[in-house]
Amino acid sequence: MTGETDLKTLLASMTPDLLDGIHVFATLAPGAPHPEGLEPVMVFGEREGTTLIVTEAAARKAGLTVSFRCRMITLDIHSSLEAVGFLAAITARLAAAGMGVNPVSGFYHDHLFVPAGRAEEAMGLLRQLAADSGG
Repeated sequence: MTGETDLKTLLASMTPDLLDGIHVFATLAPGAPHPEGLEPVMVFGEREGTTLIVTEAAARKAGLTVSFRCRMITLDIHSSLEAVGFLAAITARLAAAGMGVNPVSGFYHDHLFVPAGRAEEAMGLLRQLAADSGG
């Protein structure tokens, strides 16, 4: 299954799901091993180091230096990796409310990492965007 590409369908049909817990971003130096037992939500390698998104509790247990306390919102619609404008529309709506967001795309879904204290507000904005789009 390749996922949905139609922007109107994506926006109208998305159902945001706010996951429990606080997530954080951490980084490891180039070539540094992951702490034993750590199960990141995301791992991304850059030339400056490896970015990890992990739960705050796991980061603390592993002794990682962290930044950006956030909540994870999964957009429950199977979006195609080739869809055009989906995340742009979402991030523009959140930006209009003065909210930063760090989006991550997986094969099946898009995920948003929003400031921990503004997660419920983000959920409201996303639900309104879906409704405005015909959902």
